[in-house]
Amino acid sequence: MEPTDFKKWRKSLRFSQRDAAHALGLKRRMIQYYEKGERDGEAVEIPLAVRLACYAISEGVADYAGPHRKVKKR
Repeated sequence: MEPTDFKKWRKSLRFSQRDAAHALGLKRRMIQYYEKGERDGEAVEIPLAVRLACYAISEGVADYAGPHRKVKKR
């Protein structure tokens, strides 16, 4: 996921940076770094766990408690 893709994901859900941070369990500043693609001049890669969480959120998954439990939808 490229920084522009991350920003498109956030905007497609009509999330503010604060909303995205809350949904992903991150600080708003990390959302800014991911959207910019850098932090203090160093490249920032969006971690696999965050990319997968973005996908889950876009599919309406709010929480996951394990394979034998019901998926909590938004």
